Amino acid sequence: MTGIADKYDAPVRIAVIGGTGLKSLPGFTHVANLNVETPWGKPSSPISILHHASPSTGHPIPIAFLSRHGLHHEIAPHEVPARANIAALRSIGVRTIIAFSAVGSLQEEVRPRDFVVPDQVFDRTKGVRPWTFFEGGMVGHVGFADPFDSTLSKIVAKSGHALEGDGITLHDKGMIICMEGPQFSTRAESNIYRSWGGTVINMSVLPEAKLAREAEIAYQMICMATDYDCWHSTEDVNVEMVMGHMKANSENARRLVGAVLDELSNERHSDLVQAKHLEGSMKFAGSMTGKEARGADALKKLQWLFPGYYD
Repeated sequence: MTGIADKYDAPVRIAVIGGTGLKSLPGFTHVANLNVETPWGKPSSPISILHHASPSTGHPIPIAFLSRHGLHHEIAPHEVPARANIAALRSIGVRTIIAFSAVGSLQEEVRPRDFVVPDQVFDRTKGVRPWTFFEGGMVGHVGFADPFDSTLSKIVAKSGHALEGDGITLHDKGMIICMEGPQFSTRAESNIYRSWGGTVINMSVLPEAKLAREAEIAYQMICMATDYDCWHSTEDVNVEMVMGHMKANSENARRLVGAVLDELSNERHSDLVQAKHLEGSMKFAGSMTGKEARGADALKKLQWLFPGYYD
């Protein structure tokens, strides 16, 4: 693309991971495309650096944008290189991620085209996806009781509620069931997930949220309901239904994400977007593994991700 740089020298603190239904952020100035190589391979797509004017100063704030499923939606949920995605974003300075995902609704009150800011996750993936940076001779444990950043979630919810009455309905809590896919649920599964208290279901929040926590990144997902899964008495979920609702609601999705970025770009949120409350939390995560037993390859990878932590 003419006029787009292939490097960006300043740190980028905020990233958007776009899923199905959010492939770009129109209205932002595209200034660079970064191709980042990580010890876990290449990310799903080049990282686009977009400039966004700070509402408080008017100065350009860089935002990183990454397409979870590739530029042309060619990567299946279980094939997403989540470790490379998170590692690449951290390496350019990202400490706050707003992730976007299309989801199925498991509750009547969450209607197709509604947005949900979840606060909990239930893992129904099957161990196919690599889910940690700590392996191969380096054991690390990280707390995950609350999988989303509470301060970040409040900002997202406030931004969404401010748009209510203007075409947007937002639910500011809920539990995501994360299933393996790529097939949709059986009717039996869908009804069991409802009985467990599931609010929405998707195939993308894990291991993304777990890896963000390991990488000391504040993370919040915004979900857009596109269907009622298959538990509802209406038509069973299919690709045409999902794509129809996503297309119809795409402008609302961009408006919501844009409002969140407007708020996060304010200088009063500087400590949050730098994730100061998470900084250094992984320094001692590998201390259970004695130095003499640490795998050389594992240590090399972690030193790339966390320079100075495990020297």
